[in-house]
Amino acid sequence: MEQQQVKKLVPIFAGGGTRLPAHIGILAAINELDIDFDHIVGVSGGSIISSLYASGKSIEEIKAIALSTDFDQFKGFSLISLLRNGGLCSGDKFEMWIDNLLGGVRFKDLPMKLHVVATDVRSGSPVVFDAIQTPDEKVSRAVRFSMSIPLIFSFKHYQDHLMVDGSILSEDALHRDWASDGTPVICFRLRGNNDTKPLPTNGWFPLAAYVSLLIRTFMTTISREYVNEKFWHRTIVVNTGNTSPVDFHLDDDAKLALYDIGYQTALDIVPSKIFHQQNPSKISQTT
Repeated sequence: MEQQQVKKLVPIFAGGGTRLPAHIGILAAINELDIDFDHIVGVSGGSIISSLYASGKSIEEIKAIALSTDFDQFKGFSLISLLRNGGLCSGDKFEMWIDNLLGGVRFKDLPMKLHVVATDVRSGSPVVFDAIQTPDEKVSRAVRFSMSIPLIFSFKHYQDHLMVDGSILSEDALHRDWASDGTPVICFRLRGNNDTKPLPTNGWFPLAAYVSLLIRTFMTTISREYVNEKFWHRTIVVNTGNTSPVDFHLDDDAKLALYDIGYQTALDIVPSKIFHQQNPSKISQTT
């Protein structure tokens, strides 16, 4: 009965890459549990879903967008871009796509308090975009910074920063009092196993496959990073199986499976996680 008294949290949708349908399922579960939130945090692929929701779109609308979008359209392979800008494609097409969906909205105009987190690769420090720190910045630009998967999307300059994917940050950067009032936070991390889909490397031009393998291994390793014990009671790990965070060829069945995994995991675990935050003396080492 005590768990049912918990009605508010700040969800952090961390990483995930192209596995973002899992975050939509998590959102659906949180709503079904009747848990309120007026702040939402997005990192990397999670920033896409967070921004769409913060702009006022319904979960069904966001789900329809994920199912109808061919992620492969955002990927490119330009060695010149890689050498000059650190990524195989500019990311401009993605930024225009998300900006169109968001209607060009800026942080100060959002109906919900959105925090988008990216990384300054020069310092390894987080750069946070929200209505307090960057009120006039377009949300689409911040999302583009946050989901800049290394080597796939070019590095981008922003003020004195050189921006890259937010998912490479340490946990300390995410576990903070986002609402500034002690509202519990829960970080949803997508963790995958090794992607077993073969990538042929014996053709006349195997470099593309080698780079793809490197990126896939790097992003999968990040997603499997150890969760620090001090953050465990504020973290929910969603196991996405063998789906890679850089699989740009997901079909509808794979996307729906990811949605279901996120939904069921959140539905099963969210109540107990929040309960433990409000009752720290009852947290066990096996939580």
